[in-house]
Amino acid sequence: MSTTHPTATEHRRTGGDLVVESLAALGARTVFGLPGQHALGVFDALRRSTLRYVGLRVENNAGFAADAYARATHGVAPLLVSTGPGALMTLAALQEAAAGSAAVLAIGSQVPLAGIGGGRHGYLHELTDQSASFRGVVKSVHTARTASQIPSAVAAAWESALSAPHGPVWLEIPQDVLLAEAGIPPVGELDATPRELLPRPELIAAAADRLTGARRPVILAGGGVVRAGAEEELLALAEQLGAPVATTFGGKGAFPWEHPLSLQSWLEDRYTTTFLEDADTLLVVGSGLGELSSNYHTFRPLGQVVQIEADLGKLESNHAALGIHADARAALAALVKEVGERGPRHTGAAQEAEEHAGAGGAGGAGGAGAPAPEAAVSDLLARVRDRIAGQQLDLEQQVLASVREALPDGAVSCWDMTILAYWAWSAFDPRRTNALHSAQGAGGLGYGFPAALGVAVADPARPVLAVSGDGGAMYSIAELATARQYDLPVTWLIVDDGGYGILREYMTDAFGEATATELTRPDFVALAESFGVPAVRTSPEQLRTDLAAALAAPGPSVVVLPARLRMFAPTHLSS
Repeated sequence: MSTTHPTATEHRRTGGDLVVESLAALGARTVFGLPGQHALGVFDALRRSTLRYVGLRVENNAGFAADAYARATHGVAPLLVSTGPGALMTLAALQEAAAGSAAVLAIGSQVPLAGIGGGRHGYLHELTDQSASFRGVVKSVHTARTASQIPSAVAAAWESALSAPHGPVWLEIPQDVLLAEAGIPPVGELDATPRELLPRPELIAAAADRLTGARRPVILAGGGVVRAGAEEELLALAEQLGAPVATTFGGKGAFPWEHPLSLQSWLEDRYTTTFLEDADTLLVVGSGLGELSSNYHTFRPLGQVVQIEADLGKLESNHAALGIHADARAALAALVKEVGERGPRHTGAAQEAEEHAGAGGAGGAGGAGAPAPEAAVSDLLARVRDRIAGQQLDLEQQVLASVREALPDGAVSCWDMTILAYWAWSAFDPRRTNALHSAQGAGGLGYGFPAALGVAVADPARPVLAVSGDGGAMYSIAELATARQYDLPVTWLIVDDGGYGILREYMTDAFGEATATELTRPDFVALAESFGVPAVRTSPEQLRTDLAAALAAPGPSVVVLPARLRMFAPTHLSS
């Protein structure tokens, strides 16, 4: 065992105090985490600070909670963990935070300074190079080797996490540095304001030329719009251009679901893919056009692509484009101003309609006799509905509709990787921006419930819904204790289909039968009640009533729905 534990002597300010003082100076109010032997110096300092600590039962779940807190607040979520196993347990959550652009500042301890450097000294939790485990996952890695380095290291990590695109960062501090007496004054003020990622004016002018000159402009809005808080600018530009808008799964809520120009989020649909392909200018904002957003890389644009992306690695990574490396909000605001200064748009859809009408025809955008943008959107959505209606998926649509009807308009939902979530990506109306979070970026199980806890910590006045399958629920069942301990208003809907339902479908489709997908489960109702959390077993017919009642009740609750749901048929396999 280590001999460097603090003793019960009169308190002296330590490196741990510098950590919490630095976080508070940067504006942190809440930290998530789980203590461990090497990190006790910073956890001891928490009780002398004004920071609120929310402790979860598994480090990975603490990371998911911090991820959702960062998404909900558009800010930085500190995450405190220990060395070795504790640090490594956060990796899956940090991968999701990186994929979802969530600004998680993970602060982990290290073995004492004498054990750092690659030698094998035999310290508990020792890794040859702990920080190397994080370099391929997070935006940046930071280290503080002395107490005087801590405030600057925390500020640098904070700025990195909050710079566009937001993302997770890793900071590690050795155990003895956290415990050592701080020979510097308490931290007063720190400035970690990130540099704004502004678009180049000549690129905005070129993009405006293409968009105002287009006859069929279309916009695809990704998660970068939501993370940047650019929803108002997106709406203004779409209405200026008369451009239909589709949102990626990560971008849900970026554009009003029922707006006449809303293509919604049916990206795993050939009709939508074709609509995007047929645009003579497609503006892609805050998306890298990755696997899901491109209908499994079947998307082949026929016209010009303009891409606004804060992540330089995603810019033109899948398709050639007029690439604009910028924050989505700054770039969209600049485009709105540039397009507005050019006056009413008569060179695109409106002009084409006038030209065709003058020639004795009736029509609009997209060629002779083609519908105007709003009519084209309505026609596309009708064809999508007809395709789904022909697949005998009434149960799935009933369940999703019941969830939507039970969930108050102002509430947030957090979805695990489960069949009902896959439906929600395409078909669920979040009814407000930044109100639906899921693990579709990295795709790991266990996100839904701890993420909902993080959202509830950010805004305890609103009910929060978590949705998991029975397989995913087992990843985070321990957090029922967290929900009860902090009395968080989270209702957890567990869809119990007896196993890993989507993998069952994939394997059956590919191989004729499934292997390793069937699971023995607990009685989720009895298990929740053993934590002191009210629970009910429901049915598809009773779901809306039971879920609404649970969401209206104070504190945590669980609703268990035994049901075997199916996915709608894919369209990319025949493309």
